Amino acid sequence: MALLRNVAKYHLGYALCNRLAGGALLERGFSSSSGAGSADQMSLIRQLRERTSAPIKEVKAALIDCQWDIEEAQKELRKRGKVLASKKSSRAAAEGLLALALDENKAALIELNCETDFVARNEIFQYLALALARQALLVENPSQQFSELFTVGPEALEEMKLNLDHPKISGETTVQNAITEVAAMMGENVRFRRGYTMSASSHGVLSTYLHTSPKPGLGRIAGILSLEVENGNPQIEAVQCVGSELAMHIVAANPLFLTKELVSPDALENEREFLKSQAVPGRPQNAIDKMVEGRLRKYMEEVVLMEQKFVVNDSVNVKTLMDNLSKEVGSPVRIGNFFRMEVGEGIQR
Repeated sequence: MALLRNVAKYHLGYALCNRLAGGALLERGFSSSSGAGSADQMSLIRQLRERTSAPIKEVKAALIDCQWDIEEAQKELRKRGKVLASKKSSRAAAEGLLALALDENKAALIELNCETDFVARNEIFQYLALALARQALLVENPSQQFSELFTVGPEALEEMKLNLDHPKISGETTVQNAITEVAAMMGENVRFRRGYTMSASSHGVLSTYLHTSPKPGLGRIAGILSLEVENGNPQIEAVQCVGSELAMHIVAANPLFLTKELVSPDALENEREFLKSQAVPGRPQNAIDKMVEGRLRKYMEEVVLMEQKFVVNDSVNVKTLMDNLSKEVGSPVRIGNFFRMEVGEGIQR
């Protein structure tokens, strides 16, 4: 009985304190002395939430601290967001999206990372990713060589001016400030990890493919390649068709090298040593050598683009496909370069 009485006293005291505390919070949050009635205050909270996508708790706190001035509260949220984004910048960000931008015979592909797939699906995050891809497209490749893959690192974009036109993030700002602002809105570490551009000649074709694409220009895996036609010809549509299929092939088959001649000696030697270690002990050396060479040929078919079976029609390899295309269009067609990129690859999770 004594225990029950003590429990009853505890709950009665807790309820009284909670009621008083709740009343104090309610009085602070919706006090008529601020100059705005409770209905107006709720409207301001809703408006600021729609403008910034910040958590309701943060929106309300900023409005209270700024005497319910919505413009000042929005500025205050931005300041707080930058501090919060800075604190989160050391956290791992292995999710995100790839964004692709195209302009005539040039393509730009970037990776924008966040911490969760939930944020990657957010339309503000997606808008920023596409804006960064368009910005990367403006970066000039000093060498001006066609088919060359040119790296666009964070340092190339951070201070570039960016014009944004979105209901929740707009105006002229730098790339870095835009990333920081979106990070504050999302409550996660958001970072521009890497970018690349590739160009084709006036006789060439750039082909791209995005896998797991939530909307045009976005995806989680991308394939890009350039096809160079020796002579300009009227059958460019056939080249474009094969190019699109090859971009999809690159995503699916993940080639590492264009031709056998481009396989690095280190990669070849490492594979040879690995295969030797798999040999059954006691077998004759000539049998081991034969086994190793046979499996090396298989390795080439797996990692060399020109030797791979074409995913759309596995009765031919890519080399045969290109030979057939050259005959069809009446001019030699070659793969100038290719590139495959996937969100989060190489990041420690």
